[in-house]
Amino acid sequence: MMNIGLLGCGRIGQVHARSTAQIEGARVIAVADAVPAAAEALAVKTDARVQSADDIIASADIDAIVIGTPTDTHYDLIHASARAGKAIFCEKPVDMSADRIRDCIAVVNDSGVPFMTGFNRRFDPSFAAIQSRLRDGEIGDVEIITILSRDPSPPPIEYIKSSGGLFRDMMIHDFDMARFMLAEEPVQIFAVGSSLVDPAIGAVGDVDTAAVTLTTASGRICQISNSRRATYGYDQRIEVHGSNGMLRAENILENAVEFAGPDGFRKAPAQHFFLERYEAAYRAEMAHFVDAVARGVAPSPSVEDGLRAQILADSAAKSLETGAPVSL
Repeated sequence: MMNIGLLGCGRIGQVHARSTAQIEGARVIAVADAVPAAAEALAVKTDARVQSADDIIASADIDAIVIGTPTDTHYDLIHASARAGKAIFCEKPVDMSADRIRDCIAVVNDSGVPFMTGFNRRFDPSFAAIQSRLRDGEIGDVEIITILSRDPSPPPIEYIKSSGGLFRDMMIHDFDMARFMLAEEPVQIFAVGSSLVDPAIGAVGDVDTAAVTLTTASGRICQISNSRRATYGYDQRIEVHGSNGMLRAENILENAVEFAGPDGFRKAPAQHFFLERYEAAYRAEMAHFVDAVARGVAPSPSVEDGLRAQILADSAAKSLETGAPVSL
């Protein structure tokens, strides 16, 4: 049985607690949060004890640490957990600084502990199926990938101010997905962006509408489109075109009922947001982490995957600022 210490009892911490409860061979036995009431509430739901993060990391009966705290706390928690010999699952981004992620890689490697970065979309059943079928050669050589990701509405401005920007906060998932599908590292990135949804987002120096083109050494192309607004729900689609065909994953709707009448066909909206859309993916990624640690194999995505996605996000921001492609 893997005993897990959960750091961060907010929205994502609660997701990981629910996922762990459904996995045989793992349990959350301790929780911590900067807001005591949040920790107490989750402790009741999980039958866990409430401790400080430092005490959880130092506890002899804790095997693994799940980090779901704000990004600016990850660096210190990763270092402390690695030095304590704990397996680590850390939400994305690992850190807002590529150099600090390199520091995290060094301490993880020196300590020899398992580390997994929480890019949950790799574990979405539809996206995982596309990647598997690509590797099987079903559509031949990959030529162009299109990734669309649009949120139902923007987050609060106070969150935008500290998020690191759309590329580091939102599109970073899509950068990891691009690498997951391409099986070849991008060598060039070009980004454009605007503030079209909320002028306040532009006023704090961010964009809410953006497109990025990634190019690999062999000439493969990946187009990523992001928006902080989608009036029809949480828009999450991928299309991969190859020499022998195309693979595509469409949105998951609130229900599968379709109405047909004189004015045409009508379906339900897309599921509202990431908690509903990626529930199965969150459960599958935690099951993978538990299984990999139990078997003594390296979990994936790794901390290095976290670094590569961050480099892409930083380079996209640089391309937007300069108006020119950036070589990677």
